[in-house]
Amino acid sequence: MYPVVAYQVASAISTKDVRKQVDWNLLFSDSDELFYAASKDKYIYIFQYGMVGFFNFPSDEITGILQTIKPFSKEFFQEKISETITVDVQEDTLKVEFEKVILPRLDAEMVRLVVLNASQSVALNRYAEITEALLEETNGHTLYLERKGKLDISGNKLKRFIGKTLNIKNKISENLYIFDAPDIAWENEQLNRLNADLKLSFDLTDRYHLIHDRIEIIKENLELFKDIMDHKESSKLEWIIIILILVEVVDMFIAKIFF
Repeated sequence: MYPVVAYQVASAISTKDVRKQVDWNLLFSDSDELFYAASKDKYIYIFQYGMVGFFNFPSDEITGILQTIKPFSKEFFQEKISETITVDVQEDTLKVEFEKVILPRLDAEMVRLVVLNASQSVALNRYAEITEALLEETNGHTLYLERKGKLDISGNKLKRFIGKTLNIKNKISENLYIFDAPDIAWENEQLNRLNADLKLSFDLTDRYHLIHDRIEIIKENLELFKDIMDHKESSKLEWIIIILILVEVVDMFIAKIFF
């Protein structure tokens, strides 16, 4: 049995800097990912969005590697979200079970797909927590609106809230490849099947849709809050204009009477 574990270790990792500093055998890279063979049957997968996946590493070695990566990380997390799965090798067998994958051979590309999907699962866990907290905060404002008939959030705070929501949506779109099979999967029927089975086992698609639906609900509420706030500001402006006109009229009236 080979252990696979993926961690969300930071909000971002500079893959460019990591690549310059480490001397592991680089098997695959692009602007967002680095896939290394650290030694025989040991692999490390590093993602720009703060994920690190390990294949066949004991916990003490993982701790040391994470310390190596830490200087190149932004907002390094003390409490790390993780996902674990085991890999077994049985000749002529390719099967994905609950928390277990059976491979016909120990192939680097197959390992890469397993670690990739485990890492995507961890990322979904993190975004699920973030969007759940945002939705709870949004519900608090809607409950106050229901009870009091007005908002309990200032215009500046609302703008920051909208910006935070949009940034999270952008990060999810940039960092998660739930619907895109890696190039290696397109080129090989066996790898394509493995990738599809892993996505199904980790329930990636449904979890992604849940997060997306939460963000859409939050956006709809924030748009309503903004409309209410804009109407409030517009009403204030209208009253200011009315008052100014009245002052001008009164001033002209007084001028005509006394002068």
